Amino acid sequence: MSISIAEKEIEDLNKSLKDKTPLEIVQWAVLNAKKPVVTTNFRPYEAAILNVCAKALSDIPVIWCDSGYNTPNTYRHAEEVIELLHLNVKLYVPKQTTAHRDVVMGIPDIEDPMHKVFTDQVKLEPFKRAMADFTPDVWFTNLRKGQTALRDSLDILSMGNDGVLKVSPFYYYSDAELDIYLAENNLPNEFKYFDPTKVLENRECGLHTN
Repeated sequence: MSISIAEKEIEDLNKSLKDKTPLEIVQWAVLNAKKPVVTTNFRPYEAAILNVCAKALSDIPVIWCDSGYNTPNTYRHAEEVIELLHLNVKLYVPKQTTAHRDVVMGIPDIEDPMHKVFTDQVKLEPFKRAMADFTPDVWFTNLRKGQTALRDSLDILSMGNDGVLKVSPFYYYSDAELDIYLAENNLPNEFKYFDPTKVLENRECGLHTN
């Protein structure tokens, strides 16, 4: 199967994949991928997708775009999950340090015109740099139905304008179902996560709007 698949094929595949487990979905995608990657920011429930991706392909590149504004708890959680799952982490950070940006810009209010510049610096630029370096054909991500209006319009598989097939193996999982998954797999979770670009949980951060 070519990753350059038509919209109708994606629709049919989504129907057939809906009854598969997240691990089976990732295993299917890995078999059809040439350059798969998974991205993470170690927010709540990220250990789930990292677990299935590492099980399906032990050395899959795990792109961690660290904004520099994570809480100490999130950094401790990240180190725990990296060690637990033996992740092949590829770290990407903004070109300017957090300390420097705090002096010249701080964290702009959501209504401030500088918020767009801030978001580009701490999130979008490192992500675009990572994707340019790895040029993936398949991108595993933990998008789930019910998170935002945009994400409600997607599915397990969705094709970005950049031609990268986005695979969200836990798309139909609720928080409660993910709690069970984490417990059954002895995986930690993280709830003290802070995203300086979003303010509200139901705001889209920009990575998935292409």
